[in-house]
Amino acid sequence: MRIGCQTYSWQMSLPLYQGRIDHICEVVGRAGFAGLEPEVIMLGQFAGAEHLRGALEANNLELAALTLVEDWGGEHETPQERASADAAIALAASFDGALLALCQMPGRDRHDLAERQRRVLSCVRDVARRAEAAGLRTTFHPNSPEGSLFRTAEDYEVLLDGLPASVGFTPDLGHVARGGMGPLAVVKQYRERVNHVHAKDMDGDGRWAMIGTGVVPVAEVAQLLQRTGYEGWFVLEDESELAERDPDGVAAQLGQYVDKVLRPLYEEAQYEEARCAHGRYDGEHFEKEEHYEKGGPNG
Repeated sequence: MRIGCQTYSWQMSLPLYQGRIDHICEVVGRAGFAGLEPEVIMLGQFAGAEHLRGALEANNLELAALTLVEDWGGEHETPQERASADAAIALAASFDGALLALCQMPGRDRHDLAERQRRVLSCVRDVARRAEAAGLRTTFHPNSPEGSLFRTAEDYEVLLDGLPASVGFTPDLGHVARGGMGPLAVVKQYRERVNHVHAKDMDGDGRWAMIGTGVVPVAEVAQLLQRTGYEGWFVLEDESELAERDPDGVAAQLGQYVDKVLRPLYEEAQYEEARCAHGRYDGEHFEKEEHYEKGGPNG
């Protein structure tokens, strides 16, 4: 499992940071993250592969994923949506191992829900088909504003039943919690479909909080993923008020959170990985050998 950072902390102050991927890469790299996940809207001049690659490599970062957010309100993509998707596919496909993360822009309400969900899924299937033809893996990221079409446990069932098997699932732990679900339970339930993860936190009143200070079990989910052989990205996406005011400072603090909280969990779980390799995951746990001894080689 690799730890990345999402650009949404900076996107909350879009006029100040749009197109400043070089600056964001410098901050994220200095904080110790391994990868960056930008949204298309943040790219500016870095929408070209050469410029983006240069900013990433200068800071020892990988492109974890590229996030495409669209309305997808019709039976098929609009010409503009298709053009944006094709540009995102071409860019992400030029980076080995990167994902294209697909996210539907929340609307104002949830009227005519089933039909609108069906249209989103139709558009996502079209995008995913073209991405697959380009050798690019995709994943879908649901969210939780009141107008989100995929925000409850029932919506997630519709989503996972309707997505092609080739499209993975990105649970956003904060959105999962805001949708009234337990992040640990959701990740366990859909573990075989999870190929990317976003982590954010919230307080007891449902307001976004700095990661590690709220009620979302971020560390526990990371530990579960590590112990079940997860090899994808675990991307921190802080949307707290502090992140909006000072995204650079929050990124630095999140780097410390990774070192002090998440990284020790990896070390604790290393010997579990070897046990898991000899077991079978059944959706709740691995059947493991009872006499495996801790103390194997460090990864």
